[in-house]
Amino acid sequence: MTRSTIQDTDRESIAEFVAAHWGCPLIVTYGQCFYPHQEQGFIERREGRIVGLLTYRVHDDQMHLLTLNSTVEGTGIGTSLILQALETARTQGWRRIWLTTTNDNVRALGFYQRLGFRLVAVHPGAIDEARKLKPQIPEIGLHDIPIRDELVLELWLKPYLPAPAQHAATCADGSGRGTP
Repeated sequence: MTRSTIQDTDRESIAEFVAAHWGCPLIVTYGQCFYPHQEQGFIERREGRIVGLLTYRVHDDQMHLLTLNSTVEGTGIGTSLILQALETARTQGWRRIWLTTTNDNVRALGFYQRLGFRLVAVHPGAIDEARKLKPQIPEIGLHDIPIRDELVLELWLKPYLPAPAQHAATCADGSGRGTP
């Protein structure tokens, strides 16, 4: 498998991948329309085929995860993509990563919470409204649960600490032993 950041040469295949997995190349989250193939992210390929995709958008110091897909369940693809997103966010000094999912996606809720995300909001009826923008959203989702609500999860990031100064520089006599 090879993982890389999304390049312009990937955009057409990402649009096709998103259409195959999300019903069309458009997603709706938080009442806004996004085209994931136009966004930043990470792509994982196996034998030339996309097996994992994470897309995001940055606003101020926050990373908004738009999509996360793994076509090979239970192999760690989704986890490795999220960990790469976390690393990127920390390296860039972004403070928060957040995402939305639907009320039927109980597996995703468990996945994100195990990674430290917290459920911070429920928007009742948001998916009913999203269908006005994207009619391809099904009425019934996973586990035969009606899809109605949007759930918001977030993870606040602690910045990397600066490299510690040389210990000797902190000692009054410069010996590195400290002052008795």
